[in-house]
Amino acid sequence: MTTEERVEGLAELLVTTGRLTEPLWREGLRAVPRHLFVPDKAWAVPDRPRYEGFAIDREADPQTWWNAVYSDTAIAIQLDDGARDPLSGTGAWTSSCSAPGIVVVFLQELGALDHHRVLEIGTGTGWTVGLLTWRLGPGSVTSIEIDETLSARAAENLAAAGLAPQLIVGDGVVGFADGAPYDRVHVTCGVERVPHAWVEQCRPGGRIVLPWSPGWGIGHLVQLTVTGDGTALGHLTGPAGFMMLRSQRRPFGGPERAVEQRKKADVSSARLDPRSVMAQAPGAEVAIAALVPDVRSHLEAAPDGSYRIWAIESRGDDPSWACADFEPGRPDRAVRQYGARRLWDEVENAYLRWVTWGSPPRERFGLTVDATTQRVWLDHPDHVIA
Repeated sequence: MTTEERVEGLAELLVTTGRLTEPLWREGLRAVPRHLFVPDKAWAVPDRPRYEGFAIDREADPQTWWNAVYSDTAIAIQLDDGARDPLSGTGAWTSSCSAPGIVVVFLQELGALDHHRVLEIGTGTGWTVGLLTWRLGPGSVTSIEIDETLSARAAENLAAAGLAPQLIVGDGVVGFADGAPYDRVHVTCGVERVPHAWVEQCRPGGRIVLPWSPGWGIGHLVQLTVTGDGTALGHLTGPAGFMMLRSQRRPFGGPERAVEQRKKADVSSARLDPRSVMAQAPGAEVAIAALVPDVRSHLEAAPDGSYRIWAIESRGDDPSWACADFEPGRPDRAVRQYGARRLWDEVENAYLRWVTWGSPPRERFGLTVDATTQRVWLDHPDHVIA
C-alpha cells in the first residue's frame, strides 16, 4: 500500500466517523503526512475506550508501524520526560503525536482564517504546527515547547516536510508576548487553570481552543472567545483527554499512603452506584469538577466487572481521599473516606445537584477566564456554579 493510499484511508475513516467535517483539512492530511512526525520506535494506543497499547518498531515490524501511524491512534514519543524507553509502554506519557481524530477536531474548532496569526502551546512532534503552517504560511505560526530536545526533534520533522514555522523553547504558561497579538491560540496540553497570558496575547474576538482538564474525568474541549476587557469565555464542546501542562501536572493513581491510612478511614455505604458518577455522563463530570474543588479522580476496573472509583484531594500535606466500590452480585457498595473532607459525600451531592438541574449535557456548560478568576457556568455566563 502506498503512502497516498494510507493517507486517503485515514481521511475516509475520520470522515465516516464524523471527526473530519471540513474538506480543507483532508487536503492538509495529504500535504503534511503524519509518518514524517512519528519516530521509528514508540508506543501506540488506538483512540478507543479501554484499548491496550502496543509497541511499534519501524525496522522490526514495518507493517504494524505504518498501520498505527495511519489509524486513529495516539503515539507516545516520550515517557517520564525521556527517562523511559517509549517501547516499554510503562511510565507517564509526557509527549505524543495525538490521535488524528482529535487533531482535526481541534483544528476545525480553532477556525483559523487566511492571514491569521496563531500561537501554539506545546510543539510536541511538530505535526499540528506543521498542519497550521501549511494552512497559514510560515510567518503566521509560532509554537512554544518547554522541552528543548522535543523542540529540536520537531524542527527536524518539520524540515523533512518542507515547513519552517517559528519554534520557541520556553514555558507555554507565559505564552510568547513578542509575537502578540495573535488571532488564535491552539493548546495541545491539558490545563486546569487557564493562564491569563493566553487571553492577554489574543486579540479581541480571537479564539483560544484548549483541553480543560479539571481533574475529575478525562477532560473537555473548550472554545473561548476573547472579549477585549481581559476576559475570555465560551462553551465546552466535546471530550479531550491530553497530557497536562507541566506546571499543572497531578499525581496519577490512588493515594500514596492509602494502605496505612485505611484503618483510619470511615466506612459506610454509597447511596449511588459508583459507576454513575464517572464515565457515564460528561455533564455530571463537569458538575462534579466544578462543585468539588481541588479533587482528582482515579478509576480501577477489573475484568470481572468490579469497579473502584477514587476521589483524592489535590492539595495539602495530608490529603483527604475516598473510594467507592462496586462488585457484581453484592447489594452493598462500600465507601471508605479518610481525612478532613468527606469527599464521597461531596461527590454524591454534586451529582444529585446536577440531576436537579435536569441532567444537562456537557455542551450546556461554559468557562469564563479573567485576570483573577476562572468560573464554570451553566447555559449563560451569569449562571455561575463555581
